[in-house]
This record gives sequence, structure tokens and C-alpha cells, in this order.
Amino acid sequence: MARLNLLEETRFEKVPVSVYPDQDTASKVVAKRIADIIRAKQENGEQAVLGLATGATPVKVYAELIRLHKEEGLSFKNVVTFNLDEYYPMQPDAAQSYVTFMNNKLFDHVDIDKANINIPDGTLDAKDVQAFCAAYEQKITDCGGLDIQILGIGRTGHIGFNEPGSAPNSGTRLVTLDDLTRRDASRDFGGKDNVPRKAITMGVGTIFKAREIILMAWSANKAEIIKKAVEGEISSEIPATYLQLSDSVEFILDTAAASLLTRFDRPWLAEDVEWTPELTKKAVVWLALEVKKPILKLQEEDYNSHGMAKLVTEEGPAYTINIRIFNELQHTITGWPGGKPNVDDSQRPERANPAKKTSIVFSPHPDDDVISMGGTFIRLADQGHDVHVAYQTSGNTAVWDDDVVRYLEFAEDFANEMGIDASKIKALYDESRDIFASKKPNQIDTDIVRKIKALIRKGEAIAGARFVGLPASNIHFQDLPFYDRQKFSKNVSFEDDIVQTMELLRKVKPHQIFAAGDFADPHGTHRICFDIILEAVKRLRQTDEWTKDCWLWLYRGAWHEFPIHEIEMAVPLSPQEVYRKRLAIFKHQSQKDLPVFPGDDPREFWVRAEDRTSETASLYDQLGLADYEAIEAFVRWKFD
Repeated sequence: MARLNLLEETRFEKVPVSVYPDQDTASKVVAKRIADIIRAKQENGEQAVLGLATGATPVKVYAELIRLHKEEGLSFKNVVTFNLDEYYPMQPDAAQSYVTFMNNKLFDHVDIDKANINIPDGTLDAKDVQAFCAAYEQKITDCGGLDIQILGIGRTGHIGFNEPGSAPNSGTRLVTLDDLTRRDASRDFGGKDNVPRKAITMGVGTIFKAREIILMAWSANKAEIIKKAVEGEISSEIPATYLQLSDSVEFILDTAAASLLTRFDRPWLAEDVEWTPELTKKAVVWLALEVKKPILKLQEEDYNSHGMAKLVTEEGPAYTINIRIFNELQHTITGWPGGKPNVDDSQRPERANPAKKTSIVFSPHPDDDVISMGGTFIRLADQGHDVHVAYQTSGNTAVWDDDVVRYLEFAEDFANEMGIDASKIKALYDESRDIFASKKPNQIDTDIVRKIKALIRKGEAIAGARFVGLPASNIHFQDLPFYDRQKFSKNVSFEDDIVQTMELLRKVKPHQIFAAGDFADPHGTHRICFDIILEAVKRLRQTDEWTKDCWLWLYRGAWHEFPIHEIEMAVPLSPQEVYRKRLAIFKHQSQKDLPVFPGDDPREFWVRAEDRTSETASLYDQLGLADYEAIEAFVRWKFD
């Protein structure tokens, strides 16, 4: 298995860290480590005692263990397992229980003796929990201790459910869950209010007794907390930092989770580097913000005292570097996102020709277009381009049940006022009220309810696109099948989604495609929607000549913005344009005030959008460029 950067520990890293290209590769490494322990114990006639974790992080480890069992004869008959935690209270047959999770992901597919499976009991009376926890600890000891404990990490820095404030010598106990932990679990429970407030968890001290500890983390969502756990000071506020005290721990990460570690994020501080143009731009931008100077005022002593002396020696003097990077940033700024006609475009982010372009904005949900690039969307339409928008999914998941009732009440009243037979609407209204009265948390809506919710969002999207200035013929609702299919199955084919997207692109033949590049999307829809677009374009590039002149631009804004050094097109917005963008977002009434899935950002979507674009503009200003009200940022996708 290829491991990236054999240097496992720098002066910044306080625990051994191994980084792999992706979570598939890393998961196989962890599964092999577990399998090796099981086999070694079998040879000696001993039990292998495993500490297991739940959540998304270990899923592919368990899948590989199942494969090893079925294809390579790995037996689990000598295995005893202890799970880290369980929600409290929690019935073992509940969809969200860790008993259900472990059975589905591992135990039901291997030959383990069910009597050897130990998971904290979420059904206990409160008076019995303390005694159970003591017995759980004793049972681990009686089995000879944990041979290996695998861990994930929460965004609070929790391991197991040891939340901030946990003691390093804590044992198995009942704990209160952090609000962020409950928010992260809300999608599984159909809302944060349905997530239990407590859990039974192994303690930090219990974890420390394991002979081997592996903490795994995947994706950019975990990068920030991984940096704190690996490079930060030991603190009860981030329980994962306690692992720095163990001689038996290893962090196993994919590249995205490791991306903020100093050796990857700011490698010039960790070691000698080869100064590529991309790395130079990143470092100079960082330096200017770090020392709080515009780029053109950076001096050699600034470079020398921040690990960049070699850069000045090789490419200096400092002012030469400053000028080059300043100009590169200046050239990203354009008020013409469709290209400015009749000008020299060699230093501009978009082509001058054709002067009137056909552009299509793909919006994963029905409001991502105006939230993330509403100002640019409006600018393209105002400047006379043939602008289309494609809403990739219905977004029906993110509509409150109360909105369904309200719209049906309106439809019934309207029909009665107009003398139209309202009996069918009344029947739908009564049916929906009955469904909602008995609806369980996270229960999938019926076909008719999903249809009504989809129509609510469709109407809002039409209003938003019409406000931007698009004719009805340029508004496309794809309603890609994967979105609803995934509600019923995790094994979904995307072939018809790709084919449908190819057909739309062939019809439009755009010069510009704008697609959501929020790959840290916590729900995954943005990434899936982008992958569908990318595969569609790749196939079309093999046969359709028009694709050779089609550029793909990525936008962000729903969760995170592009870092300054990556931005290739920066579209500045005036105060008036920011206001027009806000009004376009306001058309999405079902998403205002309190959306169904707000994530971990309590701000309304329009506030998030304005804050992020103003923050981008502020950074450009701090670097010594023009001071704009707001900037929307884009990165061009480079095809192989």
C-alpha cells in the first residue's frame, strides 16, 4: 500500500502519522493490521480482543475484513470485541443504534460467536448504568485487555464519546453529548432534537490500556481537528490530544484529512522544499497575511524569518517575487465572468471570444446557484450571455412537513374560491396530516409528500431564476434519480443520471459550465452531482467537437470558500449587486429562517453567502489589491 511522505513525524507532529492517498487504501491497511493480530493469536491458541468503533470512518475497514473472511478464510471464531460506545437511551433494534450498525457492517457477515460481542447497553435503567460500566471495564481486563483499539475522531476532538472536558484517566461511564456532536448526528435521526443527549462510552483511560491504538480520519471535514490533535497542545478541550501521551498510538489519514498538517499545508516551515510556482504563490499569500503586510511591502527579512530564505535566494530579490505574485492575483479579478469582448485576453481568466457565450449553471440543490454564485449569475445575464440553469436534484428532503400542509391548505382554499372541485386536494390534505401525525424521526416521506415538497422547491427556484433574468426555456429541472434512490438504498447506479446530464449538455452546447466544487459537503450531494457532470463531460469530449471549447468552472460558498492562492477568477460585486443577490436568495422561502438541515452554521444562507464573499474581498484588500464590497471566487477544472 502506497503511503505518502515516508516522514511520519516532523517537529510539528507529536504523534506518529501515516498518510495514504485515499480512505480505501488506508482502510485496507488498517484491516490488514487487525487481520494480522487475529491470525497471530489463532496460531498461539489465544483470543484476539478488539476495540471497535462506529460511524462512517471504519465502514470500509469492516468491508475489507468481511472480504478477507469470505475470500481469504479469515476466521473470527477466536475474536472478542468491545465497542467504544452507544447512545443512551437506545433500543438495540433501532436504526440508529450501534448494535444495528455493527451487525449490518460486520458481525452478520463473519463467523464471530455472538456471545463474544460486547456493546454498551442503551436500554439500562439509569440506576444500573454505573454498575454496568464497572462490569464492562472488568470484562475487558478479564479478557486480557484490548489488543488493538480503532478510533475515529469527532469534530469536537472527541474519541469514543469522550467530549471536551473529559479526564485522561476516565473510565467507561455515562456522558452528556456536545451540541456539535448531536448536530453532526442529526441527519441520521431526522433532526437534532431526536438525537439522544447522552451516551455510554469507554473512557480515555480505558482506550489508553490498549496495546495498540489506531485513530483514523478521512476527508477535509476532519482536517482542522486533526491538526489540533496532532500538532496542538494537550488539552481537555480536545480529548484526542491526550493520545500524544501514548507510546502505542498511530494516526492513519487520507490526504484530505492530513491537508492542514504543517508538512502539507505549509511545508516550507517543516523542511526544505522545491519552490514550484503554485507553492510560491501559496507561501507568499500566507506570508503577507501572517505578517499583516500588503504583498508589495514584504521584505527579505520577512521571507527569511518565516522559512522562505531559499525562495529569496533562488528567485529573489523579494520585490521581484512580490510583483509577480501581486500581478497573478490582480489578473484573477474580472467584472466580465463571461469574458470581456474586444480586448487582449492573455492576462484574463476568461476568453474574449465568442463575445456572447452560452453558459450553464449546475445547481445541486435548487438554491445553490443564487447562494454560491448569485452575483456572477446575475452579471452573466445582465451582460447578454445565453445563460441556462440546471437544478440537479429536487431538494425535497429539505422541506418542512408544515410547508406541505400550508401549500395544500392554500390549494384547497383556492379551488373552493374558484368553484373548482377540491375533493382530491382535500383527500391529499387529510392523507398528509395523517402521515405527519404518525411520522417517526428520519422516516422517508411517501411518494406524494416527496412530490409536493419537490414542487415547493421548484416554484422557489423558478422565482429565483426569473429574478436573475432567465426565460422559462433556459430553466431546467433534472430531478436526477439518484437523489431519491439513495433514500432507499446505498448501492445506487448513477448511469441514468450521467446519460441525462449528457443529453442536457448536448442540447445546450455551453461554452461555460459552472458546477459546485464544495467537495467538503457534509451530506455528499454536491460531490455526487459534480462527479456526474464530470463523467458526462468526459464522455462527450470523446465524440462532440463543441466540448473542446467548453470550460468548466467550479464555485463554492455553501460551506467553504476557495483559499486565495487557488482562485483563478474573482468576480467583484458592488453593494447593489450584493443586495440583488440577497433578493434572489429570498425567493427560496422554504430555506429561510431555519432550514431543515442547517449544518453546523447557525446563520441563514443569505447571511453566510454575504459574509463569505465579503471575507474574500477583505483578504484581497489585505494583500494590497482593490477594496471591493464582495468577491465570488472560481477555479477552473483542468481536464487530463
